[in-house]
Formats: sequence, structure tokens, C-alpha cells
Amino acid sequence: MTELELLIPLAAVLALFVGLPWLVLHYVTKWKQAKSLTLEDEKLLDELHELARRLDERLTTIERIHAADRALAAPVDTPRVTPLRPRAPSREI
Repeated sequence: MTELELLIPLAAVLALFVGLPWLVLHYVTKWKQAKSLTLEDEKLLDELHELARRLDERLTTIERIHAADRALAAPVDTPRVTPLRPRAPSREI
């Protein structure tokens, strides 16, 4: 047997029994770490929640002011627009 014929089965055995379990265990630990939030993530979420709450209050205030402004405004008569009649097809001479 040549050296190459010995290396191929050895590489396959190493890949199966060392490489594959290492790859699986590596990503399992990565997924477990990614499940939990860091303190920075929690702080950022709190800040975003507070910002969203303030923006919601602002939007509610603007909607209330807009509704009150529309209620006080006098209705404006809009001119009636009559649709144009379609033109008859022109004949070319």
C-alpha cells in the first residue's frame, strides 16, 4: 500500500470522530451563549422601550391637537369638478 492509500482512511476517521463532534459541540455552545441577553442588550432594550413610549405620547398629542383644529375649522366649500367628456375620435384626411 502506498502512503496516499493510508492517509485517505485516516483522514476520514479523523473527520468523522474528531472533526464532526467538535463542529457540533462548538455550535451548540454558541447557540447557548446567544440565547441570553447581555447587560448592554438589556440596557438598549430599555432605552428603546422608553423612546417608543415617548414617541407614542407625542403622536397621541399631535392627533388630539389635529382633531381639535379640524373641529374648529369652518367647512370649506369645494368647487364641483365635472368630468371631461371623451372626445370623438378625429379622422385624418
